[in-house]
Amino acid sequence: MENESKRTILDLSLWVAGLLAGMWLMAHEATAGGRLAAPPNATWKAECATCHIAYPPQLLPAEAWRRMMAGLERHFGTDASVEPALAAEISAYLERHSASGKRARGAIPQSLRITETAWFLREHDEVAPATWQRPAVKSAANCAACHTAAEQGDFRERNIRIPR
Repeated sequence: MENESKRTILDLSLWVAGLLAGMWLMAHEATAGGRLAAPPNATWKAECATCHIAYPPQLLPAEAWRRMMAGLERHFGTDASVEPALAAEISAYLERHSASGKRARGAIPQSLRITETAWFLREHDEVAPATWQRPAVKSAANCAACHTAAEQGDFRERNIRIPR
């Protein structure tokens, strides 16, 4: 009886450990290796990708997205205003899927530029300043210049091709 009880506890422990490992892997897979997975939102994609890539919501914390959406009439020197209903939908989407954890910590509060967040600076610290000035790159905000799958939210190193 004692061996049977120990076996049951061992089986249950292994089952719980497997379940927890599976849950961790699923959560980790959402951003593993630079993939930023958020469910698609057609309004966000249509409105934001008109002028630049639709930056994945996980690149900024919720407060930054709130501030950005509240100031679309002066969006980095451009009037990017949208109808109030569209703005509300996009805002809700961005906030719901915004950065948390390591990406959210150290974001520069006075700036809404992804390229000025501590996370971005840490990830790109090996990029020479001259690289940002190359004609095919133009600026650090042009993710798709080097990250060939940026449009799909995939920023893995295997998809990086730095233009000459």
